[in-house]
Amino acid sequence: MNVSQNQKVEEFTLLGLDTVPKLSIVLFILLLIIYLLILLGNLLIMVTVYFEARLHSAMYYFLSKLSLVDLCYASVTVPKLLVDFLSKKNTVSLSGCITQLFFLHFFAGTECILLTVMAYDRYVAICNPLRYSSIMNRTVCYWLEAVCWAISFFHSIIQIILTCQLKFCGPNRIDHFFCDIHPLSVLSCSDIFIIEIVFVANSGLISALCFIVLLISYMGIIRTIVKTRSDKGTGKAFSTCASHLIVVTLFFGPCVFIYLRPSVSYAADKMVSIFYTVLTPLLNPIIYTLRNKEVKAAIRSFLGKKLFHRN
Repeated sequence: MNVSQNQKVEEFTLLGLDTVPKLSIVLFILLLIIYLLILLGNLLIMVTVYFEARLHSAMYYFLSKLSLVDLCYASVTVPKLLVDFLSKKNTVSLSGCITQLFFLHFFAGTECILLTVMAYDRYVAICNPLRYSSIMNRTVCYWLEAVCWAISFFHSIIQIILTCQLKFCGPNRIDHFFCDIHPLSVLSCSDIFIIEIVFVANSGLISALCFIVLLISYMGIIRTIVKTRSDKGTGKAFSTCASHLIVVTLFFGPCVFIYLRPSVSYAADKMVSIFYTVLTPLLNPIIYTLRNKEVKAAIRSFLGKKLFHRN
């Protein structure tokens, strides 16, 4: 497509998922069900943690915040994707695209740092159990949460500032189902070499710092577990940490594949993106619920009280 360098693109077309037209309605129904499950699952955990006194500890406080972030994270991309399945004109304005990009990285960054904070919380609980309540008190939890939101905000602002430096002269067809840095960069008629380096460095810095904290935390946890002779305590620690490690792997793996590389498109990008924007927010509450007896008991208690009062 030959487009003048002076022409400024103000609207993009999202090509969406590569599907057979006859399968669009099937995918729409499937994604709608998944999105409703994401809303219900994460809201159930948030409400249960809030109302059940037995879950009023730092671990479950951060779990409720993870559910909030997952709910918001999925809501950045899935509703637009559902609308595009039913629409013949899958367009988005430049400002709308940048807005989606901001919230995508804001909630993704928050989840990344929050998972790291949760690893530190488990480190304190297992390595310093007698001092856990005093170290991870309510004030500390509030401050750690604020740090998560603040760092993610600045991370997203940097991404947006860099994106706004890009010039789009055409074409305007984004080979993705949402607006993100790499799909936008390949459409730019600007020299993106320096911008691309800063993009990767910005994401890489957060990923590297989170990885270091995660590594140190789990090295300390493993060392303490190995020294522990109590089978009951060891089993509970392994169960709690296993849930967290599964969630960390499900989130960090796809994100590293997508963001810590130059702006090159691969055939697997859309499927990997579906995994961390749709499936991970769905799986997180399931993983924490199925592997945590306290959460399961609290949910049963909470639902039982509601049903009892209703009757």
